[in-house]
Amino acid sequence: MGVTIAFGKLGRYFGYRFFTAVFGVFITCVGLIAFADFFELTRRFAGRNVAFSDISLLVLLRLPTFTEQLLPFAVLLGAMGTFLTLSRQLEMVVARAAGMSVWQFTGSTMAVAFLIGVFATTVYNPMSAAMKERANDMEARFVNRSKSLFQGNEKSIWVRQHSKEGQAILQAQSASDQGRSLTSVKVYSFDTEGSFIERIEAESARLEAGNWVLSKARVTNTNSSDAQQDHETYRFPTNLTYEQVRGNLASADALSFWDLPEAIEVTERAGLRAERYRLQYHVLLARPLLLVAMVVIAAVVCLRVFRLGGVGKMILGGVVAGFLLYVVSRLAEELGESGIVYPAVAAWFPALFGSLMGCLVLLHQEDG
Repeated sequence: MGVTIAFGKLGRYFGYRFFTAVFGVFITCVGLIAFADFFELTRRFAGRNVAFSDISLLVLLRLPTFTEQLLPFAVLLGAMGTFLTLSRQLEMVVARAAGMSVWQFTGSTMAVAFLIGVFATTVYNPMSAAMKERANDMEARFVNRSKSLFQGNEKSIWVRQHSKEGQAILQAQSASDQGRSLTSVKVYSFDTEGSFIERIEAESARLEAGNWVLSKARVTNTNSSDAQQDHETYRFPTNLTYEQVRGNLASADALSFWDLPEAIEVTERAGLRAERYRLQYHVLLARPLLLVAMVVIAAVVCLRVFRLGGVGKMILGGVVAGFLLYVVSRLAEELGESGIVYPAVAAWFPALFGSLMGCLVLLHQEDG
């Protein structure tokens, strides 16, 4: 009977209160991030030929990637706010007086958190990855429009390739389209004996079958009387494949949840390490459980009678616990990406640890 009540009207009520609280916190965070990112981009492109509407669109495209990382904190704060409000209004006291245990009136909030995690992984993440890819393309265009063509960058991307003709080193300011498109490119070409042959500077480069297609290229050849030549389009041969380029240049968060299994398979088939893709895949799989862990942490610190005081300590304790879980998860991800820890272990350990420890504390609080 108690389980029926918990997942009936009362359970739906608690779940609805929790969902609206999480949504409110999430929207507030979205607004603050959009505000800060807009002014950061405005400062970055100040005095350059970038329209207000373009910056606004870029902010919109970048938002999902930033807010995706904040979802666990939104769930934590939403759960804490829900439990504190229910306790302050004595609704939690009434639920306990009706014979409901802590597992019954938190079960609906855990279920809602789990569903939010499933939605975030299967729907929100693919949307975020697609928008991030488009944002990268826009930023590349803005950089080309607002900078001198051959201006250097201390955060350059470097690619080395070997072929029968010799070897070449490519330097680019940024990469998009999973590594197939490069911007502000410099190519240093050497023969088989290691002697320098030519330097190519181009506005952009795109990988096609057997060639880098360079746009607005300036070729400086040491073996030619005509030292400098400008080309609207210039093809530079390469032995690199799309799989090799993506395995080295594409960021894991630019791939959607549904694309990651194929990316892992293709990258490993090309003989490259796929730890970052495998880690990202398991992190997304573990996200629903991580959100449940955040609810359990909120229940541990907030399920007490509001009038007994100590509200500030409860809120601080919940925030600190959530932050520590986040730090542990980030540390585990770094270890997993470097190959020190198996990616599946690095992704699942923080969520499992947080959930189990929270459940143990709740059992101790409720049943001694």
